[in-house]
Amino acid sequence: MTATLAPVCTSASKQATRTSTGTRPAHPASSAYPSFASYVRARQPVLLRTARSLTANPCDAEDLLQTALTKTYVAWDRIEDHRALDGYVRRALLNTRTSQWRKRKVDEFVCDELPEPTTPVAGDPAEQQALHDAMWRAITKLPARQRAMVVLRYYEDLSEAQTAEVLGVSVGTVKSAVSRALGKLREDPELVPTRS
Repeated sequence: MTATLAPVCTSASKQATRTSTGTRPAHPASSAYPSFASYVRARQPVLLRTARSLTANPCDAEDLLQTALTKTYVAWDRIEDHRALDGYVRRALLNTRTSQWRKRKVDEFVCDELPEPTTPVAGDPAEQQALHDAMWRAITKLPARQRAMVVLRYYEDLSEAQTAEVLGVSVGTVKSAVSRALGKLREDPELVPTRS
């Protein structure tokens, strides 16, 4: 007796699975997000936070997310497991941002001094804010690949394995790159005065 194998889900096999009415049968995993719009409504705040971690400008982060969501929309019918959509969008965010870095003709430089706020801040969060700003400036000085890994590991709180999967590299590569990045952050002159 010979076993019959189910067809691999390619565009050709998907075409073959269309019903007589011309519509596709629902994928079992698609019940999590029945439509692209419902997915965006549910996950946009989290995805925007990821985009903001990859670029310093909030407007650029919104544009970056829009581009990644456009790519996701185009591929919506090809994504079999809708439980993995966040990973797909994160990958699109990173790929889009990497393409932007490569195409950039004018270097961007971090300001040495931030402008004074126009209104006084209630309480005294200055020390915490100074540490946050110094840390972010130090992170933006890292090479693009190390920066992406640090953002995914420590801002997005992904494990080493999840970070490796999103970036398409080995866990060992993530470990060594993050270790080098942390070494650079420890040596950053802006962070030396803030360490106790």
